[in-house]
Amino acid sequence: MRILLSAALLAPTIAVANGGDNDAPPPRPAVSCEGAKVYDKKTKTCVDAQESSLQTEEIYLTVRQLAYAGRYEDAQTLAQALPQDHTGRLTYMGFTHRKLGNLELANLFYEQAIAENPHNILARSYMGQGFVESGDKVAAVAQLRAIRAHGGAGTWSETALQNAIATGSTYNY
Repeated sequence: MRILLSAALLAPTIAVANGGDNDAPPPRPAVSCEGAKVYDKKTKTCVDAQESSLQTEEIYLTVRQLAYAGRYEDAQTLAQALPQDHTGRLTYMGFTHRKLGNLELANLFYEQAIAENPHNILARSYMGQGFVESGDKVAAVAQLRAIRAHGGAGTWSETALQNAIATGSTYNY
């Protein structure tokens, strides 16, 4: 799969409900930890998320960074440290399962994320990209319409899915 970075640079970054699920790719970490560890700024060491003093959003950012780096299993392990109902947890469990080829399981996570927060346009974009990968452009277009209906016009989520539908290429973040 080809990474289309230009759309990410053109689209604005927005935050959506439930913990600020960021719509654009995460920044690269200043310190990269091995495995499913997170960098704890207070102790200046890599630790298990459950043992750290990190807040939920710092753990979530690390999950996103690991997924962006293609470390899907590590991202899944770390996502388990997020609260069960955290929309980002569900979104990235879906994303990582999709990237690992588990499309049905990915869709279960996306559906749960969307059920808990219908405005989760990132989950909708990732789900739609999965539909593109499986050849179901009708379902992908339905997610694109839902993104727009939930205020996502002009966002990275809309642009990424729109490009995926047009080109057949999906994003790795």
